[in-house]
Amino acid sequence: MFKHLQLKAKQVGAGIGILSIAVSLMNAQQWVDVGSTGSISAATSSYNNLAIDTQGNYYVSYYDVSVQKGSVQKFNGTSWSYVGGNAGITTGTATFNSLTTDSSGNVFYTNQDGYPNSGMEVRKFDGNIWTSYAKPFTTTINYQASAVSSNNILFVYSNAESGSVKRYVNNAWEQVGATGFATPSFSEMLVGTNGKIYVCGISSGVKVFENTITANSSDQWSLVGGTSVGSTFTEGVNSTVDFALGADNTIYVAYSSSPSNNRRLNVKKFDGANWVQVGNADFGISNDLYNVSIAVTPSGKLYAVASGWAVNSGKNTVYEYNSSTNTWETFGGDFVSDGAAVYNDLQYDAVNNNLVLTYSQNGVRVKKIQLANTTPACNNADPGMNPGDTSCVAFTYKGQQVIYTTVRGADGKVWLQQNLGSSQVATSMADADSYGDLFQWGRWDDGHQNRNSATTTVPTTNNPTGLSGITSFILGNNPAWWSTNASSDLWNGANVSAITSEVSVDPCKAIGAGWKLPSQADWIAAVNAEGMSSAANAYTSKLKLPAAGYRSQSTGGFTYVGERGYYWSGDVAVSGGKYLYNSTAIANPNAGGPRAQGQSVRCIKEVTTGLGTSDIKRNVIGIYPNPTNGILNIKTDSDIDKVNVTNVVGQKMNVRFSNNTINMQQLQKGVYIVELQLKNGQKISKKVIKN
Repeated sequence: MFKHLQLKAKQVGAGIGILSIAVSLMNAQQWVDVGSTGSISAATSSYNNLAIDTQGNYYVSYYDVSVQKGSVQKFNGTSWSYVGGNAGITTGTATFNSLTTDSSGNVFYTNQDGYPNSGMEVRKFDGNIWTSYAKPFTTTINYQASAVSSNNILFVYSNAESGSVKRYVNNAWEQVGATGFATPSFSEMLVGTNGKIYVCGISSGVKVFENTITANSSDQWSLVGGTSVGSTFTEGVNSTVDFALGADNTIYVAYSSSPSNNRRLNVKKFDGANWVQVGNADFGISNDLYNVSIAVTPSGKLYAVASGWAVNSGKNTVYEYNSSTNTWETFGGDFVSDGAAVYNDLQYDAVNNNLVLTYSQNGVRVKKIQLANTTPACNNADPGMNPGDTSCVAFTYKGQQVIYTTVRGADGKVWLQQNLGSSQVATSMADADSYGDLFQWGRWDDGHQNRNSATTTVPTTNNPTGLSGITSFILGNNPAWWSTNASSDLWNGANVSAITSEVSVDPCKAIGAGWKLPSQADWIAAVNAEGMSSAANAYTSKLKLPAAGYRSQSTGGFTYVGERGYYWSGDVAVSGGKYLYNSTAIANPNAGGPRAQGQSVRCIKEVTTGLGTSDIKRNVIGIYPNPTNGILNIKTDSDIDKVNVTNVVGQKMNVRFSNNTINMQQLQKGVYIVELQLKNGQKISKKVIKN
């Protein structure tokens, strides 16, 4: 349930120039059909769910009246098709249902097994077939939800046993926490990157319950904030509550207020101690709003949707939170649908930067709206010379322009601060959005590295010259991929024209001059300089290395995701290739592994700025404390010409600067970029955390 559409036009004069700008602005905020105009279902539908995987594929599940069963469809960027090849995958009627995906590209669908059967059906689609799991609940249920943790463990909730959550481990269901925590209805469930699981629903008011993902059957569920979020109403089978998690695990809840407050919308967040109102209370373009859904982008931008109940012809409207005015405003027009819309589900597509909405209007509709690119501009300057200084680099990856964070390591070298294929710098050791892609040694950005890529057998010509047209992950043990393991093999080619039987393309070369795969010696230096001794402090190091696990050369499956890190070097080993291995009690830069194993790639750059280390350190000595509670001190021997503070999406913040002190007390908690321009022309950029 997951960017602010911010458009600025230059003043170009009157008449037709202004008209063209107005038209451009209007067209920029238009909802468009995804894949096809009108309904994607064969008949009417209900109980819609929308899920978006890490590759930007859309999945929609719904109760399909045409077959009186549950159906799931996928949009691959061009068209919709039934997942598994057919409509109606459930045993019988499947009204209440849920849909979720994991980082490996698997799809999970749960549903209420219809009368005369009972319990919850659970299915997994692995890209080829649907596989049914044993039922986690066998008694009659209605309300249910599902979610997947960052290490790809499936969790399910139902109102059975007066409220119960289970997880699927080693082909069996385990109880998560004690049963009987108030039976939330119209429920949703989310798993945070903080190791916690949350269930939200209606139970004598809107409530959110939490537990740990490792909880056993005796661990009690806690009521977040110790109280209800607010009061709401329950009408028929249409949800009046939904919630979402921010990138920092902030909980946001959207709900329809009680009849006494005209059934209008409210959004609240949990600030760690209390539920606080976000924006104006009881908002919306009409009274009697229901079918509520909420989405939050990684930058913290909030959107909510609701439909009118017997007002505005039942149409749905999307609202955007304006943090500058602390108000909610309609987004993309007053209405998205042209008729009565129910079963709204709103999500954020991080791959394509779209806001996506599904709803039922005489069948399943899916629409999207392109959000403005709020990624700050990047001049590709190297970070400052102080360990931990950050900057950015822009380059083309998977055919798209991307901007990655760079960092000055404790070894003095410039590194990417995120893995190739990741969407962000790690916020925890088990942050799925930071894992990125998994490469086979000696392969490049050809598509095989995607976590949901197809698998294939070893090519006839078993070296880089035999990879033309192969974009799949290669499986095989005897023989394995490029298994000669010759000491003369090199992973340092600049591009595909450099390929020979002994030379392959270094994927880091695409970033620009000076960038390359780290050598074994580079990893040794980094481990020693950063003081790495485990996966945990590999994450807390300047490099922010997450535990992305590896992909098996035998099965294509994933192992130790969220627990251990495997980072290739460009050097060969007797067993294949050298790599850095991080586990619970070790950081070994001398490990060697088979070339067909899929592992993370982190890139290094040895080129530095023209200024010497002593020059830069003499000019700027420190920015502290970091993290800060609001007052940031700058210790420098050079005069400061200008100070600029932006948030992570490039929006400029209003701060006060005097006497080498920046006052950030009025800013919200989060990550900010502090840029100093010195009188000598030097620019210093530093990432600062505001508590």
